[in-house]
Amino acid sequence: MTRIMFALLLAIASAFRCASGQEIQLAANAPDRHIVLPGDTLWDLSAKFLKEPWRWPEIWRMNRDQIRNPHRIFPGDIIVLERDSEGNPRLRLQQSKLKPQVYSESVDQSIPAIPPNVIRPFLSDPLIVEANALDSAARIAATQQDRVFIGNGDRAYVINADPSQATWQIYRNGRALNDPENNELLGYEAYYLGTARQLQAGNPAVFEVVSMKEEIGRGDRLLPAIKPPLIAYVPHRPDSSVDGRVISVYGGVDVAGRGSIVAINRGATNGLEVGHVLAIERNRLAIGRAEDDRKESVQIPEQRIGLLFVFRIFERISYGLIVQSEGTIEVNDFVRTP
Repeated sequence: MTRIMFALLLAIASAFRCASGQEIQLAANAPDRHIVLPGDTLWDLSAKFLKEPWRWPEIWRMNRDQIRNPHRIFPGDIIVLERDSEGNPRLRLQQSKLKPQVYSESVDQSIPAIPPNVIRPFLSDPLIVEANALDSAARIAATQQDRVFIGNGDRAYVINADPSQATWQIYRNGRALNDPENNELLGYEAYYLGTARQLQAGNPAVFEVVSMKEEIGRGDRLLPAIKPPLIAYVPHRPDSSVDGRVISVYGGVDVAGRGSIVAINRGATNGLEVGHVLAIERNRLAIGRAEDDRKESVQIPEQRIGLLFVFRIFERISYGLIVQSEGTIEVNDFVRTP
């Protein structure tokens, strides 16, 4: 029985090694060990050891449950790079003897997948809504001293506010997001303006603006604040083929780069999940010259221009952080399984 189990474990390890049909390639100058430091992320560590950081689960020999609920990695832990009996690389976690004996292993203390200060505001906003979905939400009916716009510390008078909710987020009806492949309406991106707290219940209720990202005024809508979910996820490639497009760059700009947030026209219905890494590619047509000197279009081979880390998913739209880019990322660029 022991030999059978051992053979089964070897088969499982081989399956992980061959999941993408290619051997795992280590990054140039990959260290034999790394002491995890405050500020490290799983993506940083992946790139430190691997040429293809999305293959992180393979080198750890993770199964599906471990990808979705990984063991925590904490500052002070030591990650050791070693090889198995067949010479294949793998990582092992060694806890430092210098770490305190008693500590709380919360998600906040363990290292995140990607920088939390970058994505935290986007875990509860932007908000994808159906057409007219904000029409029934609480609404600013009047402002302090009848100002056109209000900011931090100013009062707002809100109708249809739930008296049991203390903290709120302020939105404005945003732009439509259409699928560039067929022009189908996927939803509306409600534009996030800031936060407010309810000081006095009533209709209208008295609110105070706590934080402001953009100017706030009459007619803007409020929804109860959502506590950002703290998800422990591992960067990994999708199990199936993904072929989508970038449909918007958050913030109203036309181009994006490393650290930008973009929306894509694929979501939960397409099998996407938090932690998926997608390649950003560009198909280009160049203008050349035929033999008779006439202009002609030449299809240039697809070019990988970046990597996208998916961190928030709706039914047909997802948001991702650009973790790597070569030049600028544009609307209509492709997102595909790496």
